[in-house]
Parts: sequence; structure tokens; C-alpha cells
Amino acid sequence: MPVLRVALDLPLHRLFDYVAEAASTAEIGLRVRVPFGRGERLGVIVDVQDGSDWPLAQLKPAGEILRDLPPLPADFFRLCEFASAYYQAPFGEVLLQALPVGLKRLDPPTRRNTRAAKSTPPVAAPELTEEQAVAVNAIDPAAGFAAHLLHGVTGSGKTEVYLRLIERALAAGQQVLLLVPEINLTPQLEGRVRARFPDTGVVSLHSELAEAARERNWRAAFAGEASIVLGTRLAIFTPLPRLGLIVIDEEHDPSFKQQDGMRYSARDVAVFRAHQLGIPILLGSATPSLESWANAQSKRYGLLTLHERANPEASLPAVHVLDTRKMALQEGVSAALVAGIKERLARGEQSLVFLNRRGYAPVLACPACGWISRCTRCAANMVLHLADRRLRCHHCGCEHRVPKACPTCGNQDIHPFGRGTQRLEDWLKEQFPEARILRVDRDSVKSRKQWEVMLERIHGGEADILVGTQMLAKGHDFPKLTLVGVLGADSALFAADWRAPERLFAQLMQVAGRAGRAELKGEVLIQTEYPDHPLYAALVAHDYPGFAATLLKEREQAGFPPYAFQAMLRAEAPEMADSIAFLQAAAALPVIAEHENILIYDPIPMKMARLANLERGQLLAESYSRPALQAFLPCWREAIAGIKAPSKLRWHIEVDPFEF
Repeated sequence: MPVLRVALDLPLHRLFDYVAEAASTAEIGLRVRVPFGRGERLGVIVDVQDGSDWPLAQLKPAGEILRDLPPLPADFFRLCEFASAYYQAPFGEVLLQALPVGLKRLDPPTRRNTRAAKSTPPVAAPELTEEQAVAVNAIDPAAGFAAHLLHGVTGSGKTEVYLRLIERALAAGQQVLLLVPEINLTPQLEGRVRARFPDTGVVSLHSELAEAARERNWRAAFAGEASIVLGTRLAIFTPLPRLGLIVIDEEHDPSFKQQDGMRYSARDVAVFRAHQLGIPILLGSATPSLESWANAQSKRYGLLTLHERANPEASLPAVHVLDTRKMALQEGVSAALVAGIKERLARGEQSLVFLNRRGYAPVLACPACGWISRCTRCAANMVLHLADRRLRCHHCGCEHRVPKACPTCGNQDIHPFGRGTQRLEDWLKEQFPEARILRVDRDSVKSRKQWEVMLERIHGGEADILVGTQMLAKGHDFPKLTLVGVLGADSALFAADWRAPERLFAQLMQVAGRAGRAELKGEVLIQTEYPDHPLYAALVAHDYPGFAATLLKEREQAGFPPYAFQAMLRAEAPEMADSIAFLQAAAALPVIAEHENILIYDPIPMKMARLANLERGQLLAESYSRPALQAFLPCWREAIAGIKAPSKLRWHIEVDPFEF
């Protein structure tokens, strides 16, 4: 009797066998209802066999095989198998998470049909600059797999290069996958893509889509009806029958790394997928990740460079470093920045004050007894949000009303310390009562519709001063924005995380790039107490290659990635002692001695040691050989699974960890 081998969305590294009377290999890739425990689950058939390792009498019969979709293709299975093996994630979990929620329901709701969008004349393509033309002509889809890194300064027209390559792929009858790091970049880019290709099926895939819309778009992509798929990281797993080009915009962005469930890098999976299919992939950024830059320097990736802004009347902004040690600041703002804002107001131009800390103040404190607003569930402070009088933890979501008096000593004179975007917005309103001030952060923009309205107001000239976080730092083109002031950048200069300088440089160069993107000259004022730091010198010179060379040399000397390969074992439990004891047991397993070139460090608490009432520890495994590390991890994972641990302890392995 035929046996179905089924993948289920479970944290188990195994497949499940069910008998089926009339099954054949034609069913591989279809979804199926199967009994599991006392209930029923939806799985995917990954194989049909004549027998099983289990006695047939012990196998349960499979339920209904769903045929509302064609079978998932073989290249999709190979992609999921790679991700499962490389990231040490259960195959069923990888495969099922790639499907829309509606396709994983036992009883999916009835979907309504939507009207086709009206066709509009395409927007004419601008003339390419010489550098853009070189970049477009350097990528030949017919040549098979090739990875290219497009390093272009902010405003250099990287998007136009993407659009020309998309046009070429469409002309060849191919599909294109265009990935962006965050949802808030999607509306503007999607608008440009639809305007250029109005008669082409374009769909977006991201977490803010309604369940029905996401399933509808996924089906259109899978069926080949959508020729352009624009999405965030999970879209990399979308099955596309005619895929001919992958583009990763802002490839350096940390948002491409999934931080829960299967912890994967969409950028790295995309490179594997392009190699698997024999198609080109383009990674674009003004500040490439050091991993991609190192690959370009070693000729593994082709390097394409855009040195100048695409608009011939635009130039890179002048960057000035303000030494705040010699200045009297008001609410953290220097007199030079205030004067710069006044000057832009007089000229009818826009200014952006960048502070990557939302809320009113980072902490509420009592000067009498020293009480501060710590989160009761995390090793973090609760941020004061004065507008709705709440204290919120930005890590676990816990919140409380602002107390009228100190909970410890009863003192009614409790004060906010530090500043966030809300406090800065209030102060700027006092200083510039005639100005229209717009705050852009996760508190003011909570949905795609709100974000689109905000963008329309900015482009329509309805704002004179923008107060924003990293939401405004990348991918946006505001022609009237000529001044960027940066506050609070120093906090990341000496962070314990060795990736912090790379991230800070990328963030500051990206936000600086918002200024002067049209014919108006741009200026950037960075407030710092460390004006002689090499990072700021590189920013003033717009010298990413020089800064990247310095960081890569430091990493090579220290033995950090990309010159070493890492995996992190993390454990969390109600008590830190249990987490550390589990990690110590994992570090002492005999299997480690069987693998050469593997270095295991001591277990330590995580930087955010307590999160959501769980105490978290970590243990780093490292090797100078990626194959050696990959050969070690499955054996180590199986041995770790045999460690007797408290019932409430949870653990996982993260390959190529991004946070420490």
C-alpha cells in the first residue's frame, strides 16, 4: 500500500508516514489533511513510497488530499531543504512557514474575487547616466548565475538600474523577485514599479497585508500570473515558475535577518536560490554589508559602482561634525542646528531632525530615592510616552499608566530623563511655533495607510520640520529636504556588539543621503562629543570604501566574520541558573571533541538577559571553515536534544548570528 511521507509545521526534525490507498508520485507537493494526536493537521506531501520504516499496521490513514493548487515545485523543495540544513531548522517548519496562512488552515474561508486594476499609460523612463548604463549592461541574464553588488551613493539612481533590468527580464518572459528590508519602503517603490509597468502583473508580499490579500498575491505569483513580486524577507521562499532575476534593495539592512522561528538571512538564501536556478542576482546599497563588500573585493561578486547622483543638478550633501563638548545644548539641540532650521524655514525648505529613540523620554525616575521605571518582565527600562501617559517596554510590549508619585517613596516630583522623538517634537514646537512639524516613528505610523498619508503630506510640502527615527533614514526621496540634523549618535560608538560601528555608519550615511537630492544643496549636521572619531571622518568624506577597508582589517585581525563562521546556541528559562547549566552541559558534550577546528566559548547571559519573564543565556560556536561548522552543527544539535533540561527551558541554534 502506498505510504505518504508528510511534512508538518512542528519543531521536530522528522517527517511523518501515513497510508493512502490510491496515491502516486503525482501527489508530491500537494497539501493533505492528516490525523495527528487527537486532532487533525494540514501537511505537505514530500514523498510517496511503497513502504515505511514503521509497520504498516501502526500507520494512520491520510485524510483528504487538497488539489486546489498545483503541486509545489521541485526547486521550492530544494530551497527549503537548503534552508533547513544550513540554519538547523526542521524541514516541515521551513516548508510550511513559506505558505500563506490561508493555505495552512484546515477550513479556509471563502475568498472573493477582486477587480482587475485599470491600465494606465506607462511613465517614461529617464535617460540613464553613463554609470547606470554600465551597470545595466554588466548584468547578462543569459550568462547564468552571477552575483553583483551595486554600490551607489544615496540618490545615484539604483532604483532606475533595477527597473531597467526588470524591463529586460519581462521582455524575456521571466518573473522578477524584488526584495526590500521593511514594509515602509514598499509603497513608494511599488508605486514606481507599477507606474513603469502598468500592464504587468505586480504583487506585494509582506506581513501587513490582510490574510486574503496575501494569499491572493501568493497564488498569482505561484501561478505565474504576477511577473513582478515585491516583498520583504519571507517572500524569498515564494515559488515562482519563471523566475529570471532577483534584486535585493538595501541589502545591508538587518531586517533581512529573521530573529525568531527559523532564523535565516533572506539575502543569503536569495544568493543560494539564484545559484540553484542559474540566474543573476543584484544586491544594491549605498552602504553594503561588510560580508558582501568582502565578496566583491575577492571577486566572488561583481562590483558595480555609481559615484554620482543621478540628478545632474544634485550633489552629495556637505557633512559637518559639531563638537558638542564646546556647546550649550537646549534639549540636546545645538545653536548651530537651530540656526540651520531657521534658515530653511525662511527659504521654504524642509529639515529633518533625526533621533533614533521614540517616546518622550527613555526613562522616568525619582531623584529622591533613585527609583527608575524598569520593566518588570525584562532587563530594560520602560519608556515614557507622555502623549497617552503610558510607560511602555519596547522589547516585550508591557505597559502601565504613568504613576502620579514614586511607587517606592511616594515622592510626587518624578522626572523624565533623556529625550525621545515626542519630547523633541514638543520642544521644536515651542521654538518654531509657526512651523508645521511632523513626527515620523513607530508610534505615529502604525499601518501602511498611515505611512502613505504621511508620505503624501511630506511630498506635498505640508511639513517644514520632520522629527524621525530610522523609518526616515533610507529609501525616501524628498526634493525639498535640504537639512539633516543628527542627535544621539554617540551611544553606538562604543557598544559591546562588534557590528555596532558598521550599523551606525550605514544608518548615518543613509539618513544623510536624504538631504539635497534635487537641485537644492543639502547639508548634514552631526552632533557628537567625539568629533575626531574615524567613523565621523569617513562620513564627512563620504568614504564608504575606506571605512569598510578599515573595519575589514580589524575583523580579520580579531578573527570575526566574514573571516570566521559562527553559530549561537541560546537557552531561555524562568531562572538564569537553569539556562547557564544547560549551556554548560552543551559545551561539555563528547561530540565536540570529534570535530576539529571547532571552538566553543564559555556560556554567558545575553545582552538583554531578561525578556518577557525569561532569563536568557548564549553559547558561541566558531570555526574558520564553514564546511567544518556545517558538518558539526547537526551532530551537536542531536546531542543537545538528549540533554535533560527543565520542562520550561527552550533552546535554539542560530547560524550566522546577527546580535550578541
